[in-house]
Amino acid sequence: MNHGIHTIDTGFVRPRFDAAYLLVEEGRAAFIDCGTNHSVPRMLKALDDAGLAPADVDWLILTHVHLDHAGGAGQLIAQLPNARLVVHPRGARHMIDPSQLWAGASAVYGEEVMEATYGRLRPIPTERVVEAPDGHVVSLAGRPLLCLDTPGHARHHLSVYDQRANVCFTGDTFGLSYRELDTANGPFILPTTTPVQFDPDALHASIRRLVGLNPSAMYITHFDRIENVEKLAGDLHAQIDAMVSIAIAAQAQSLDTAQRHEAMKAALTDLYLSRAQAHGWTGDRESLLVLLGMDVELNAQGLGVWLDSQKKSTD
Repeated sequence: MNHGIHTIDTGFVRPRFDAAYLLVEEGRAAFIDCGTNHSVPRMLKALDDAGLAPADVDWLILTHVHLDHAGGAGQLIAQLPNARLVVHPRGARHMIDPSQLWAGASAVYGEEVMEATYGRLRPIPTERVVEAPDGHVVSLAGRPLLCLDTPGHARHHLSVYDQRANVCFTGDTFGLSYRELDTANGPFILPTTTPVQFDPDALHASIRRLVGLNPSAMYITHFDRIENVEKLAGDLHAQIDAMVSIAIAAQAQSLDTAQRHEAMKAALTDLYLSRAQAHGWTGDRESLLVLLGMDVELNAQGLGVWLDSQKKSTD
């Protein structure tokens, strides 16, 4: 029984890479995450496929405001006349005025790439934004959706516990699990330490909190439903510790920033390849990087930011 939960492939990057979710209860609907502006037609089609209209949507809940999860929020909610946006209090201002989000990302990637990848961010009227602190409950036609503060990947991250279905929608807190890496041993998982707010202690605590709810499954953004929650949580904890060790080892080599970054990328690739092969995956290093190259790059960047923040705190 899927309890009215529909997985939407947002079309970002490649098939089965980036998910959003549609929840349906008594003819009312909620979206959890929404992809980019280019994903909006897919979101509306999922609604139509479920036999619903845009006016039937009450909520758009964002796990966090990274653009692969939230870039299309303004454009989507403009199509949903009765919906309100639910977001972590730390992320609300970025949805009301996305100029800082845009400027920060554009400084890294350039305006042209940003336009092509995400589309121009659209602000959301303040009166349509609901801040969701820890413990906030969203009611979808009487179905409670509990919002939990789950930092570690980002300080503005929330996860959603759906008691009716006994599942969690975890954004990036419960890691990445691409279906191409599934084997007879089940899904393969790894943490995401995307810049700029990785905090290993907080991430460990958030994972433990989610597992403590005893959910039957996690719905992650990258990608879809995964079960065997306790085993996968153990894999995440082990890899967070291994990734922190990789970062500390790279820092100890007294490399410049670019060399440190490359050393961490190589070591992360080794880590994921050895674990994937031990999991029964039969691909080689090159095949792994086709699937995980972007994540290796971003995880190394995030670990670098974390290392620098640790150094500043001790200076």
